[in-house]
Amino acid sequence: MDCIFCKVIKKEIPASIIFENDNILAFLDINPVNKGHVLVIPKAHYETYFETPDEILSEMAPILKKLGKGIKKATNCDFCVINVYGIDVPHLHIHIIPRFHDDGLRAWPAKKYADTEELNKFKELIVESL
Repeated sequence: MDCIFCKVIKKEIPASIIFENDNILAFLDINPVNKGHVLVIPKAHYETYFETPDEILSEMAPILKKLGKGIKKATNCDFCVINVYGIDVPHLHIHIIPRFHDDGLRAWPAKKYADTEELNKFKELIVESL
């Protein structure tokens, strides 16, 4: 396996680690959206959020919260966002990004449903798939 995050976990690649326990690792993103941008990953390799065991996700939740509060305090940002993007590296990683009201960042572009009928069609398809 040639996963860059697995190499970070094995300490084969240097990282600015800010949190580590038996199952979770958090480190500064080397290409931050804003300074203080942190990646939180499970030490076991899971490609996506949906493949990751509930126990690991449950362990990550309070860590994300604690780190977000620390990042907000340390960076004096207006707020932090959590983003599970995960297409650039096939190893689950959750971003904690410090944000400022004037940082110029925008959310992804929003699209619209053609009409209420199309909206309800997608609602029904998703509900049926659960």
